[in-house]
Amino acid sequence: MGLLYGKGDFSRTLEISTRCGQDADCNPSSAGGILGTILGYSKIPDYWKQGLKNAEDIDFKYTNISLSDVYEIGMKHALLNIEKSGGHISGDKVRIPLQTPVAVKFEKSFEGMYPVGKLHAGSNLSNEYTFDFEGNGFVVQGETARWDSESSYVFQCVVTIDGKLTDTVALPTSYKDRRYELYWKYLLPNGKHQVKLQLLNPSNEYFCRISDILIYADKQASEKNDKLYRFGRY
Repeated sequence: MGLLYGKGDFSRTLEISTRCGQDADCNPSSAGGILGTILGYSKIPDYWKQGLKNAEDIDFKYTNISLSDVYEIGMKHALLNIEKSGGHISGDKVRIPLQTPVAVKFEKSFEGMYPVGKLHAGSNLSNEYTFDFEGNGFVVQGETARWDSESSYVFQCVVTIDGKLTDTVALPTSYKDRRYELYWKYLLPNGKHQVKLQLLNPSNEYFCRISDILIYADKQASEKNDKLYRFGRY
């Protein structure tokens, strides 16, 4: 959307893709990367490049890879892909063969699943947590990570849906290995369901926090509920 309505203006494209909302970092990054490649580095306004040189050799948080490393890795992969596609590389000269764009096959994920509601939990899972919902899928949002230090402790959580053991999931407390969502299940038969989460190894030192449960169903929510429970996945 940002690329389409930005009409080739780099700043306008980033503004639009950012204002599309919610978790607004991936979309502007992708739009800026694509448009920046089309325009060329020299055509990107200086405003968006200020401070870049000072940050290029700083490792990204929780990694040992810097922006300079990403440049090198990205260039290496790009050249390999060009050669694989029939291109030719000689010194600093790169020849890319022209290709006629071909539309890829349309794929639709989670057909017949619509966000219809959100249950607020706001509690620590110290032993068991049970909730009921009506729909065909859910996502349990929460947090297990210890952000003040690295940790090797891993919670083990048993998930039971409608009285049947469904999964046993590992929930690391390490911020590097954590699950971004505690648990999710899609494409259930549409109807009433009961879900029980049970920790096999509770801890007095580490915490498994449940914040919200997102609910999905096979039909879109009413306009009133849609306004009340609008949320996104990212």
